[in-house]
Amino acid sequence: MALEMFAGAFLSASLQVLFDRLASSEVWSFIGGQNVSEELLLELGMKLLVVDKVLDHAEVKQFTDERVKRWLVRVKNDVYDAEDLLDEITTEALRRKMEAADSQTGPTHVLNSFSTWFKAPLADHQSMESKVKKIIGKLEVLAQAIDVLALNGDGKKLPQRLPSTSLVDEFSVYGRDEIKEDMIKRLLSDNTSRNKIDVISIVGMGGAGKTTLAQLLYNDGRVKGHFHLKAWVCVSEEFCLLKVTKSILEGIRSATSSDMQSENLDLLQQKLKESLGDNRFLLVLDDVWEKCPSEGEGLRIPLLAAWEGLRIPLLAAEEGSKVVVTTRNRNVAKIMRADHTHPLEGLSQAHCWSLFQKLAFEDGDSSPYSQLESIGKKIVAKCQGLPLAVKALGSLLYSKTDRREWEQILESEIWGLQHHQILSLVDIELSRSPIASETMFCLLLHFPQGP
Repeated sequence: MALEMFAGAFLSASLQVLFDRLASSEVWSFIGGQNVSEELLLELGMKLLVVDKVLDHAEVKQFTDERVKRWLVRVKNDVYDAEDLLDEITTEALRRKMEAADSQTGPTHVLNSFSTWFKAPLADHQSMESKVKKIIGKLEVLAQAIDVLALNGDGKKLPQRLPSTSLVDEFSVYGRDEIKEDMIKRLLSDNTSRNKIDVISIVGMGGAGKTTLAQLLYNDGRVKGHFHLKAWVCVSEEFCLLKVTKSILEGIRSATSSDMQSENLDLLQQKLKESLGDNRFLLVLDDVWEKCPSEGEGLRIPLLAAWEGLRIPLLAAEEGSKVVVTTRNRNVAKIMRADHTHPLEGLSQAHCWSLFQKLAFEDGDSSPYSQLESIGKKIVAKCQGLPLAVKALGSLLYSKTDRREWEQILESEIWGLQHHQILSLVDIELSRSPIASETMFCLLLHFPQGP
């Protein structure tokens, strides 16, 4: 199954969430003093680390070894079981904490009551402790299979996603003219908020075209003439304040080689403040997530703190400066206090078909291929308005004239997945490298690769 084939592609992120949960204060403060319980959770964490160490190698090897693919699916299931278990522990911990607060019972009573709760039978007649042991047992079996499958911790990783740039092919963009004009008016207008810098967010699911819309705005002649300084920063997954500050300095051509080597955030932000002066400034922060890198002793800095740290030097810019943020998460827009949020919907079927034609047929003309045209329209309808999926499939089918190849894609198992799962797979696999698109999508669709 397509989802099984790419199970490993999501495991790294899931395991990181699980490690964060295992280290959470809610879990550990609640089980304080319970030696057996602590040892079990530590053992669970160690087993997960063993699996995590070979995950990169397994993700690559799954395409040539059916046994590794099945191993990854089992890992995925066990990771989900562990997540459910920790959710259960955390929920019970918080419930008891609230009960203790309501009854004005001290923390000692709560901790003492934990031992009874942890070993007490649940509704399914299985204690929490036995659940932990069961998951550890499953992970032990998976760990023992590592040597048999010849997996190691030095395996080559799948290519990482390429960062976005400000460049755009305007001739391959369809259906965004009205949205573009509305947002340009906002960029060129005086600030409507009490903030010195307006924040405008573009929110939509992966593949909706958020980055493309931001690129259109960034490269518009009217925008170029209005702002004295501009910078494009692809944030992607982790909002690292130091890296973002350096990228902005590079974008406005104020960074020196010593700046790029520096780890002194204070000096870099002082320079950013001075460089902006009283210039009207446009900043695009593309692909912002709610995740920030760990600092110090594994502590994770909230996005709000990272954003506030960046916003302060930006206030030196002239009034009327703007920040455009693209994100999949509406909560990111709230955290960054966006003055206007534009939810980006999918393209119309007509615009999707125009885009597909341009990419799938020579000279963008489908008329000489009437049999393929009818299949192509059905494929486009299944993309549900997502430009990324249309682009991926159009590019994949370019110059292929065998009707059977088109029908294999139309009838692929991938369309049985949920909408967000399809786009997650496309987004993760096709964005990794410029040469990966056809190879990865062929694998995903069980589509035989050509020579």
